[in-house]
This record gives sequence, C-alpha cells and structure tokens, in this order.
Amino acid sequence: MLRRILLAGALTLSACGSAQAAPDFAYLGQRQVPHAAMFDGTVIGGLSGISYDAATGLYYLVSDDRSAKNPARFYTARIALSDNGIDDVQFVSTRPWLDRDGRPFAPLDTAAQPPVVPPDPEGIAFDARRQRLYWTSEGERRDDGTRLDPWVRIAGLDGGYLGEFDLPPQLRMSDSEHGARQNSALEGLSLTPDGRHLWAAMEGPIFEDGASPDEQHGASTRITRYDVDTGVADAEYRYPLDPVSAGPGGDNGLSDLVALDDATFLVIERGYGTHTAVRIYRAGVIAGSSELSKTLLADLTTTPGLSPLDNIEGITLGPRLVDGRQSVILVSDDNFSPTQTTQFVLFAM
Repeated sequence: MLRRILLAGALTLSACGSAQAAPDFAYLGQRQVPHAAMFDGTVIGGLSGISYDAATGLYYLVSDDRSAKNPARFYTARIALSDNGIDDVQFVSTRPWLDRDGRPFAPLDTAAQPPVVPPDPEGIAFDARRQRLYWTSEGERRDDGTRLDPWVRIAGLDGGYLGEFDLPPQLRMSDSEHGARQNSALEGLSLTPDGRHLWAAMEGPIFEDGASPDEQHGASTRITRYDVDTGVADAEYRYPLDPVSAGPGGDNGLSDLVALDDATFLVIERGYGTHTAVRIYRAGVIAGSSELSKTLLADLTTTPGLSPLDNIEGITLGPRLVDGRQSVILVSDDNFSPTQTTQFVLFAM
C-alpha cells in the first residue's frame, strides 16, 4: 500500500531565501531532501527528471536508480509554491517501472545467461490528454561487451509497460565507435503543450558527431522529435553544447529540457567536475535549419543566493504564481551520495 509522507514535517527540509538571478528569470528559493530519506520502503535519490500534471497538482519524478537500491521507479509529489519560494514538498506515491512481462526490473547481473541489464532511467514526461507517462533510459555500453540500447518507453500511471517509440538507428549502442556513448545517451524528455510531439534529447554527442566537450571546445548533441500518435521520429535537430566549465577533467551535457511550445524550449546544460556548473538556456528551432539557437537565461553557478548548487538534472513548468509569473522547478540528482544534495529549486519566468 502506498504511503504519504510530508517531508516538511516528518523529514526536515532546509530552505534558502530568495534572490534574483536575472530580471526575467528570477531565483526564488529551494528545498532540500535529507540524504537517504525513505519513502514507502525506497530510498529517495537519483532524481533525474520532473514533469507536472496541472489538473491534479502532482509532479512526476524519475529516479535513476538502476534497481541497485530498490527497483527502478518513479515518484509523485506535491510541491507548494509561493512568490517567496518553495513552502514544502510532499512525496505522495512511488511505483516501479515494469518490463514487457509486467515485472519490476531486476539488478544488473552480467554473469547470468543471458545477462540481466536494467535500464538507466533519466527523463520523464506526463501526458495529460492520454493519461500516461513517457520515460527514457540511457542504455548500457560496458567494457565487457554488455549492451542495452537507449529507449523512450510508454507507461501507464501505474508504471506498466504500454509500448515503445522507434529509436533512430544512429542512436543505438554498437560494438564499435558508432552510435551512442556510455552514460551520454537519452537524457532529456518533454511533451509539447499541444501533446502532438515528444522531444527526446541526448546528453552528449554520438561518436559520429565528434568528441565530447572539453575545456576548449563545445560539441553538438542531438534532439529527436517524435510524433506521439505514430511513435515515429519525424525530425532531428542539433543542439550546441558549451565547452566544459566545471573544472579540469569535468564534463558538460544536456540534462533535461521542457517545451514552451512546439519549437521553443528551456534547456539545462549541466557540467560536473571539480565543481558543478549549471546553465539554463532558451533554445529554439530555426526555420529551414537543423541547428537549434540558444540564448542564456541564467548561470546558476553565479546566481546570488543559490547555495548549495548540486547536480541539476530535471526541469518542468509548474503553475502560475500569484503575481502571474510562470514557475520553473528544477530538481537535482544526488547520485545517492552523502556528499551531494537532493534539492528542488524554484525560478519565476
């Protein structure tokens, strides 16, 4: 039976005061979840994507736990917002993702025959009209030859398997330097407001698109547009990633996006190295081009009052605030590490 827990009471949350990041994209505050907090027998952590259901006021959150701590799963939560920040966060339910046979995913076991390879859940999108969920897995590309292609799957609100979108061949895993890289595949996911298209973003470049970003050079990653009714990819665009700014040996990738309309998005670029670097861009389709434009909205690394800043991986539009501004909610992936933080961050646009 699902339990409901009020994190603001049963689990002590910390909040940061409000401050402005930019005139048209203002930071309002954050709430943090204590490390290793439990809900319904599961460890809250690894929150890598977030999507909002305006009709019920619920937020859907995907954990990137690969069935190592608990079965691969998602949560629902309520997030109380005000013009002064996030008042509290309530986790309401959790469900495991189910495989084609209706079973939760088992932990990784490469010694089994055939090997048991769980998904790497990263993105989530709620479909209000069809009352279902879409979710991504980055797949697997291990040095021992274990392979699992990335995917975009369809699930019921109970986590049950309903289908899968077609994966373009160039995004599959291979045994040579072609296709998707390990831990750099399907990461971001967003449904357009009209429900016609689903956009799925790769975290970093496939092998054919060149090297991953470094401190001197950016890179190009791919965003695929799907027709929701057919499940077929009908367009593909290139998104330009910044060079690495998270310190020597760090990385930079696209961690999530949210559609403002059928051709405009908010995009998170997140770097992780000696420190965390997070930027939010407004990106858009350029008529007659396969390249997306982008304009910086906020550099969270230098946003006054936003401390700490952790591994931001999810973004969604919430409700309008009392003053009429659009709320934008971010969530961080703590990697289940005691040195990191699960945080919900609020901006007003």
